[in-house]
Amino acid sequence: MAAMENAEQGLVDQWRDLLAVHARTVSELDRALHQHGLCASDFEVLDVLAGCAASDDAGAYRVQEIADRVHLSQSALSRLIGRLEKDGLVERCMCPQDRRGVRVSLTPKGRTLHGDVLPVQRAVLGRMLADRPGG
Repeated sequence: MAAMENAEQGLVDQWRDLLAVHARTVSELDRALHQHGLCASDFEVLDVLAGCAASDDAGAYRVQEIADRVHLSQSALSRLIGRLEKDGLVERCMCPQDRRGVRVSLTPKGRTLHGDVLPVQRAVLGRMLADRPGG
């Protein structure tokens, strides 16, 4: 019985360690990206879209495809995309295959900002995750 409780406590401790690393990393990303007018979630969306543009996916994703890659609710993601669109970093267009669907892509301004900020984000990740197992 004690061995099972110890194993469970070990899992709980690992989980809490992961949450703490995540919270510290997001906080550091927000601080570093703030000077560029972005937060960590903004950058994640730009980064996903930049990866899409680098693939042969016509440079655009449906909102649901972005939601599958970032950890935001659909409504929070829609608000974030609206902000990025207002700032001229992304644009929305109708999906040609499904007229009810909306696709999102980077604008030239968004592509430039992503390229400028990418080294900042990667440096923070490197610094914050360097001492983690597998890091």
